[in-house]
Amino acid sequence: MTKRLQYDEFGMFHENASEYGISYANPPVVRRENTKVALGRWLSALVWGTESPQIVFLHGGAQNAHTWDTVALAMGVPLVCIDLPGHGHSDSAGAYDASAMPLAQNAADIAAVIRALAPQVRMVVGMSLGGLTTLALARDNFELVKKMVLVDVTPGVNQEKTKAITDFVNGPATFPSFEELLERTMQFNPTRTMSSMRRGILHNALQIADGSWVWRYRRDDAPPLPQIEGELKRPDTSTLWDVFDAYKNPLMFVRGMRPQSVVSDEDEVELLRRAPHTRVEHVQEAGHSVQGDTPLELSALLSSFLAS
Repeated sequence: MTKRLQYDEFGMFHENASEYGISYANPPVVRRENTKVALGRWLSALVWGTESPQIVFLHGGAQNAHTWDTVALAMGVPLVCIDLPGHGHSDSAGAYDASAMPLAQNAADIAAVIRALAPQVRMVVGMSLGGLTTLALARDNFELVKKMVLVDVTPGVNQEKTKAITDFVNGPATFPSFEELLERTMQFNPTRTMSSMRRGILHNALQIADGSWVWRYRRDDAPPLPQIEGELKRPDTSTLWDVFDAYKNPLMFVRGMRPQSVVSDEDEVELLRRAPHTRVEHVQEAGHSVQGDTPLELSALLSSFLAS
């Protein structure tokens, strides 16, 4: 009989704290909340603390709300991390409209969750797909984005810049064992510790009935992304550049400077041309996943920006 691994999503925070030297006198107060959104679907989120959340975090594609665990522990403020549609514990967005999905639908769903769980939010932080969703949120529900932080993403993202990430996401649909899943993940994340990768997989994968493993974002209820000639069709992000022209609220752009980043110098120049008030921060030891590579540096930047 295949061994089944036990999973307690709230039982590993001490590992995050230990790995990064974060004080850990007691476990954090964290709960999972589900919010009904349009069409009877539910989005799931992790709510940190007992007071009204000050920050909303939106993860990248093929990730989930737990990607922010170390950042949340280090910041120690009330916040909420949302599982995007079709990711983590959230329902899928359903059939995709290639002209709008996932950004407009994501933004509408996220707006509903913010109004339900974080009505006094002071800052929205979005990484990768979560950052593009944040831009769509600012376009469609401006009042919810009082401060914006974009982590290693601009509307200039394209298939070429994200090839390494897409190659990983488009890998095998299932894995016979946890060890094989861990090995492949380590190959694509050579700078991360094995303990960090193990936690990340347990949060982001499911062991199904036959004992094999599947990513949560590739589970049966998540429809495949639209494809053109066998390649994933990325949603059109070019119109999101216009959001910067109108957004005059505080804005911070955090860019990983390792080769794994998906941002080019030209992207940064265009962002500053449209929004010259943007605070730009370069994180030298981070790639695309700044929260995974350098969570303490990111948390310090976020704390400073929140207080400004």
